[in-house]
Amino acid sequence: MNLVKTLAGLHRWLVPAESGQGWVVYLWLIYLNFFFIEWFFRPFIGGEPLLVTLTIVLFLVLYFSAWRRRGRVALMHIVLIAALAVAWADRSAGSSVFFIYAASFSFLVGRPRVSVWVVFGIAAVAAITAWLQQPMLFYWLPGVVISVMIGAANIFFGERERQNAELRLTQAEVRRLARVAERERIARDLHDVLGHTLSLITVKSELARRLIDRDPERAREELGSIEESARTALSEVRQAISGFNEQTLDEALEQARLTLRAADVQLDLQVDHQLDIPLPQQAMLSLVIREAVTNVLRHAAARVCRIRLFVEAGGELCLEIADDGRGTIRPDGNGVQGMRARVEALGGEFHLGNDGGGQLVARIPMVPAPGAAPA
Repeated sequence: MNLVKTLAGLHRWLVPAESGQGWVVYLWLIYLNFFFIEWFFRPFIGGEPLLVTLTIVLFLVLYFSAWRRRGRVALMHIVLIAALAVAWADRSAGSSVFFIYAASFSFLVGRPRVSVWVVFGIAAVAAITAWLQQPMLFYWLPGVVISVMIGAANIFFGERERQNAELRLTQAEVRRLARVAERERIARDLHDVLGHTLSLITVKSELARRLIDRDPERAREELGSIEESARTALSEVRQAISGFNEQTLDEALEQARLTLRAADVQLDLQVDHQLDIPLPQQAMLSLVIREAVTNVLRHAAARVCRIRLFVEAGGELCLEIADDGRGTIRPDGNGVQGMRARVEALGGEFHLGNDGGGQLVARIPMVPAPGAAPA
């Protein structure tokens, strides 16, 4: 059981959930055997075993790291993987497999138009390398043709996944709007229910106060009627809010992931899922995460957004949200003030920074402070 947990933890570290790839990334490594075909026909020469080992280690580092990257950083990984193919071209005909791997990551660079140019660039480098060092069908066919095919396929599937993320985001927004509409309905129902009942209780209370000396029996009847009216109002309030649920923390994190993915922003999510967070804190954290992600998309122009949720040594629940953007979030904005109010309503602390990007830190007690208002 511990081995399974260890492997699962290692997998989450190697392949981030937001990549949407799962365990299939390990299956694709089977094509790396193509690199070793050269040595099936001849023995190793000189220091080749050490160079091969270093090459494979470097490739695996780049391979697993690339799944976490976007934009220019992903392009740097692609260039380095393609450089391995060029470096080994004169020694191993199977090194063209590195061109295929490089092309397979092209969809991470950006929009399809940019990614297509990256694929053609890799194919051009493969063709020139083949012409200069390995002018054989066995080399340039995988390096050029298959690279273009794999690169184009991954661009297509990557764009489709991005569109699916946008669709899921739209669906999540529809559900959120439905909840907003439900809140408005509840507000109207409470106004209609409580407005009349509280007015009736006020009138009966005034009447009972006047009758308590003149007609105690009648006053007791009015007090009993007030109690019955209050119980009726409580029942009507419960009926008005039946079926209404706040957004859970898992739903908020999933919506944040889809929102950032649709905008080509990498999410670095570090959450202790074993935390037993009370519902009031979950509702508040969900609102803070949603507002913070909105600020990242609107103002930060960021490439990476990091969300961490953990319990500090003092027992406080800590939420950290940071990005590598321009750090232009105004501390006096309505959204920031709303987040601050929600955190402080649960007896917590809220801090905002703009040094080298935006940083938001919210600390709240795991148990609401005495007298703290609900989120």
